[in-house]
Amino acid sequence: MKPKLYQRIATAIALVLVSAIAPTARAETIEIQPQFSPDPMVVEGRSGGATNSECGYLGDTPNHVLEVGADLPYLRIAVEGTNNLSLLIDGPGGRFCVLADSYTEQGPEMSGLWTQGTYQIYIGDRAGEASDYRLYISHTPN
Repeated sequence: MKPKLYQRIATAIALVLVSAIAPTARAETIEIQPQFSPDPMVVEGRSGGATNSECGYLGDTPNHVLEVGADLPYLRIAVEGTNNLSLLIDGPGGRFCVLADSYTEQGPEMSGLWTQGTYQIYIGDRAGEASDYRLYISHTPN
């Protein structure tokens, strides 16, 4: 009887140690310069997370990190997916939350002048249900 108890304790300790030293999830870093190619650049991921915020349910770490190497007179970030997605961008110009447009049923997007710097991009879900998405990054106006 005692060996089984010791085995369970040893297994529990091993699991705690592995989870403590396991690498944490890291956001994908995307580096862009003016006139990048392909245009649009498309990356995929999974939305949502456990943190409930004013911008939906978000993960503890950004889904993507965007490194803008030089000021861009125009850049558009758009998210496409099946659920009620949100887009939170935290960068040099501030923190912006964009929700899906329920009237046109389009996903969230943000466009305009983007200054050089690092932007953390979170793809959230307002219903708390994770789903697959595509993130489009373009320097060409529609």
